Amino acid sequence: MESTEVKLDSQRTAQSWFSPVVIVLTIALGYLIYFFIFGDCSHFQPCAPGAIDCVCTDNHPIPGDYFGIVYKGGAVIPIAFALFLMIITFSIERMLTLGRASGKGSIDVFVKKIQLHLNKNEIREAIELCDVQRGSIANVAKSALLKYQEMSAEKSLDREQKIVAIQKEIEEATTLELPMLEKNLVIVATIVSIGTLVGLIGTVLGMIKAFSALATAGSPDAVALANGISEALVNTALGITTSTVATVAYNYFTSSIDTMTYRIDEAGFSIVQTFASRHNTDGAPRA
Repeated sequence: MESTEVKLDSQRTAQSWFSPVVIVLTIALGYLIYFFIFGDCSHFQPCAPGAIDCVCTDNHPIPGDYFGIVYKGGAVIPIAFALFLMIITFSIERMLTLGRASGKGSIDVFVKKIQLHLNKNEIREAIELCDVQRGSIANVAKSALLKYQEMSAEKSLDREQKIVAIQKEIEEATTLELPMLEKNLVIVATIVSIGTLVGLIGTVLGMIKAFSALATAGSPDAVALANGISEALVNTALGITTSTVATVAYNYFTSSIDTMTYRIDEAGFSIVQTFASRHNTDGAPRA
């Protein structure tokens, strides 16, 4: 148990820097992209000749230039774009991690081969198969098989005690693998919720500007009205897009983890049942 806790601590320490660094970098990158790419003067109509103190971003975006249109979305856009970059980054990280966790070959084929070796009492071959497959399922299966070998040679315990020992080993090995599989999913789930909310904040701010333009004395300020509505729609679109991508990613990753967990349980159950069927009540192997 202590070794499992030590491994968990080292795993947390090795990966604890990743999430904060990604969050800080994506926020910084969001602002840089907003000001230096979306806010580049090439996306806006040029200033009139001889104009004094003209700021290009105060002009209208060039028709059809979406970079300029997005820039006009206002101060909420960098945060919304940072959230979008976060979900892309964490999705790539999760895909790579889950890909390594699934191992080199098909999980279904691996589990079937383990069961086949167990039916033939080929424990050493099953362990070698785990070394070839690698990944979370293979790690748990290997730990259980090594405990299987240990309990087969153990003389001081009865069968029930040996079965409990194997089950405990499976639980500890699973506990070691799950944090790696589920890491950063909380962030992805959070972005599912706040992506839309951040977009909604930008939408509300844009509508406030639009209604302020309508409230001017005399004729409404058509330019300010159009800018306010444009800001509201840009923020709505970006917020919905971010939440949609985050929702799809979260559901995909949780489904993949559930599948891996099921396969771990299936492999562990096969190992325990095989041990129980091949040993007498006193723990000795059947003839």
